[in-house]
Amino acid sequence: MTINLADRVAIVTGAGTGLGREHALLLARLGAKVMVNDLGSDVNGRGGSVSAAQKVVKEIVAAGGEAIANRASVTDTEQVQSMVADTLARWGRIDNLVNNAGFLRDNSFSRMTLDDFRAVIEVHLMGAVNCTKAVWDIMREQQYGRIVMTTSSSGLYGNFGQSNYGAAKMALVGLMQTLALEGAKSNIHVNCIAPTAETRMLESLVAEDVLCTLSPSAVSPAVVALVGENAPTRMVLCAGAGSFEAAHITLTTGIYLGAGEEVSHLLAQQLGDVANRNGDSVPASGAAQGALELRKARLSVRNVPEQFYA
Repeated sequence: MTINLADRVAIVTGAGTGLGREHALLLARLGAKVMVNDLGSDVNGRGGSVSAAQKVVKEIVAAGGEAIANRASVTDTEQVQSMVADTLARWGRIDNLVNNAGFLRDNSFSRMTLDDFRAVIEVHLMGAVNCTKAVWDIMREQQYGRIVMTTSSSGLYGNFGQSNYGAAKMALVGLMQTLALEGAKSNIHVNCIAPTAETRMLESLVAEDVLCTLSPSAVSPAVVALVGENAPTRMVLCAGAGSFEAAHITLTTGIYLGAGEEVSHLLAQQLGDVANRNGDSVPASGAAQGALELRKARLSVRNVPEQFYA
């Protein structure tokens, strides 16, 4: 299956360097018109210049593509709305949004300041929320949209010194899960990518001989697969060094213990059985957990409103 993005319009945030740059270049090579957004800050989110985004635009134009540069901060809703308005003014539609912008403020939790925790949440999580909110109704009206959130193994599985980053990245998975459900009737597909690549954020953490195998360009095909017309929805696609995997949040079949004073003690003794993954599943929505629990309690779920499961 060949992916052709001709006549599609994409916004890629944090596209001045690293992963975002490679995403923008590949989308453009496949025919997309690209809004290249980058604040131009350093790896810690400080400073700013439009020059990084302009360099990527020049590369795209030199190769025969179409692109414009933008240095909106994804944390500033007015700047984001202006970026979206500029995109519409130039090309008349927005088909793809790749939420890639981010930075690091790593430290152990005991040493991390709350300001650094909030700053990372604000850029990674709220930045994606701001950009997605700005294009959501546009995609609903045109009955088409493909949105990619950038999560991370640090969010999915944890990583020492990255409580802020991990919290933000896992929150994006939750955002994706719900928006994929809400966007389905409007043909809006929402997915996550969990990249492993040599970027400014990784170069101080990984040995040099390992970095050479982790080209950001090896991740970008995963983004393309998630923005094409036949893209899936509600997928967490992991990518790095030419390999691709899918991550899932599963639900075990668990056990039924009922109610009573002894349940706490019984549960503590049987947590291994609760965690047994034989027969686990990927729920279609959050309501599935409540439905499973009610089935095990031998109750009918036919007349129980969905809100009950929240």
